[in-house]
Amino acid sequence: MAGVAAAIPSAFVGQTAGGLFTARPEEATGGNLAAPAPEEPNVFGTPVSDLCKEERWKHAENPLDAWERLLRHADADQAPDPENTYRFKTHGLFYVAPAQDSFMLRLRIPGCELSAHQLHGLADLASDHGGGHADLTTRGNLQLREFRPREIINVLTRVQDLGLTSRGSGADNIRNITATPTSGFDRDELIDVRPFAKGLHHTILNHRDLYGLPRKFNVAFDSGGSISAATDTNDIAFAAVRFCPPDERTAVHGTPPGVYFRIQLGGITGHGDFARDTGLLIKPSESVAVAAAMIRVFAEHGDRTNRKKARLKYLLEAWGVERFLDEAQKRLAFPIVRIPLDQCESRRPVLKHGWLGAYKQAQRGLNYVGASVPAGRMTARQMHALAEISSHYGKGDLRLTVWQTVIVPHVPDALVESVKRQLHRHGFQTEASATTGGIVACTGSRGCKYAAADTKAHALALARHLETSGPHLEQPINLHFTGCAHSCAQHYCGDIGFMGAKTPDGADAFHVVLGGGMDHEQGIARELLRGVRAEEIPATVSRILSLYQDRRQRGETLVQWSRRHTLKELQEWYSQ
Repeated sequence: MAGVAAAIPSAFVGQTAGGLFTARPEEATGGNLAAPAPEEPNVFGTPVSDLCKEERWKHAENPLDAWERLLRHADADQAPDPENTYRFKTHGLFYVAPAQDSFMLRLRIPGCELSAHQLHGLADLASDHGGGHADLTTRGNLQLREFRPREIINVLTRVQDLGLTSRGSGADNIRNITATPTSGFDRDELIDVRPFAKGLHHTILNHRDLYGLPRKFNVAFDSGGSISAATDTNDIAFAAVRFCPPDERTAVHGTPPGVYFRIQLGGITGHGDFARDTGLLIKPSESVAVAAAMIRVFAEHGDRTNRKKARLKYLLEAWGVERFLDEAQKRLAFPIVRIPLDQCESRRPVLKHGWLGAYKQAQRGLNYVGASVPAGRMTARQMHALAEISSHYGKGDLRLTVWQTVIVPHVPDALVESVKRQLHRHGFQTEASATTGGIVACTGSRGCKYAAADTKAHALALARHLETSGPHLEQPINLHFTGCAHSCAQHYCGDIGFMGAKTPDGADAFHVVLGGGMDHEQGIARELLRGVRAEEIPATVSRILSLYQDRRQRGETLVQWSRRHTLKELQEWYSQ
C-alpha cells in the first residue's frame, strides 16, 4: 500500500524565475503553491501570531534557559534590551532604568522564614555589589538594589551559596510563597503551615511547567492564629480552619472533624477583588498537590493574548468556579470535597499590628518580638545587627511579614527588654503605635519606572509628622503608599491608602482612598481625594483622623466609621 501511495502523482504548481506557472518541481523557484498551508504553532491552543509579545518571547526561548545570555551581559557589562529585560526577571533580576541605571534582585524566601546566617550573607552582598541596603516587600520577601550588569552572575551565585534562590521571583511566575509569620510558635494557631509553604516552593523549583504562566501568581498559607497571612489578596489561599460537623461523631462526606484547609481563589486587590471561598475543604497533606493542579489549569487555559486579562480572576469570571474546580479535579488522583463554610469554626479575628511588640509564644518561657522597619528599607549595617540580635538572644531564626516588618522569635522571658533596647538602638521600632506602626510603602519612583511618586520618602515624612503632631488614636490603622495602579503596596486595603500621581506641573501627588481592609475588615477602599500634592499629605491625614475622632461612635474603628457614611458625606465634611 505504501508503494501504491508513492506511485500516485501529487498535485504541484510552482513558479519559474520568470514568473510562469510550472508543474515540474525542479523548474520552480519556490515551494508547492498547491500544498496546504502549514499548521501554525500554538501555545496551549492559542496560535503564536495571537500571543502578546511577552508570550512570543517565551515561546522563542524559555527564560529559564537564559544563563548564557546572563553571562554575556555580565562579561560586556551591558544593560539588556526590552526582550532580555523581560527574560531576566525570571531569574529575579529587574533592570529598573530609567528610575535607576542598575539591576534589582528579588529573592524567594519560602514561608517568610530567614536564618541569621542568610541575612548576614545578604547584607554583605548588598555592601559588596549593590547599594548597601535591602527593601522588605509585601510578600514577606527581600529585594537588593543597585547592581551593575557586570555583577549579576556574582550576585546570583552568592545567593545560591546562601541556600537561597531568586528563580521565578519575577515575570510570569509564582511569586514568593507566603505563610503566617508566627507559624510554629503562635499560641493561637491551628497548624504550623511552614511545611506546606516550603513544599510548594520546592515543587515549583523542580517543575518547569510551573513557570511561564500567563501572568504572575500568588499563593499564601494561613495558620488561623493571631496574625494572618493576608490570604484574601492571593490567587490561591489555603486558610486553616477547624471542621466541626453538627454531630462530631459522624464524618461528613468521609471527612472526620479536625483541622483542614479551606481554599479561596481569585484575589487581586489591584483589580479591586478579594479571594473567595470555594467550598473546598482539604487535608493539609493534600494542599501542595491541589495547588499544583490548579496552577496547571491556569497555565493551560489563562489568557495569553491580553496582559490586562491574564490573571486567575479573569479565568474564573469567564468559566465560573465550578468549571475551574472540575478541571483541577481531572488532574488529581483523590477527590476534593465540598463542605459548607458554616460547618467550620469562624477564623479568630486577627490582631491588628500584632506583628509589632513582644508576645508570648506557645513554647513556655519564650517570646517573639516584632519590629517595624521605616518604609521597609534596611541598611546593610541594620541587617547585620538584626542577624546578631536573633543569634544572641534567640535561635538565629527570623520571620518577615507582608507588612514590611521583621519578627525575632524564641526570645527568653528575661531577655525581651534587652532585645527591644537593641532593636531601638539600631533604628527599629517595637511599639505598636496606632498611627505609624502600619505604614507600608512600595519601592516608589526612585527604584521603579512605573511609580509616579517617591512613596518611601513621603511615607517617612508622614511618619515623622504623625509621631510629633498627629492625633492620638485608641486603635491601630494601616497606611499604604503605592506608586502606581499596579498597587504593589495594596493601597486599596489600607485604612487610608495613597496611589502615586503627578500634578500638572510635574510634582509628586497622591490619590487618597479610605476604608480598605483585609481579613475580618475585608473591603476595597473608596477614593476620597484626587491629586493631593505630596507635601500636603501629612495635613490631609491629620484632617481625616480628626474628623474620625470627632464623629465616630464609641469603640468604632476608622474602617467602620468610614463605611457607615456615604462617600459624598465624607468628602463634604473634609471640605468644610
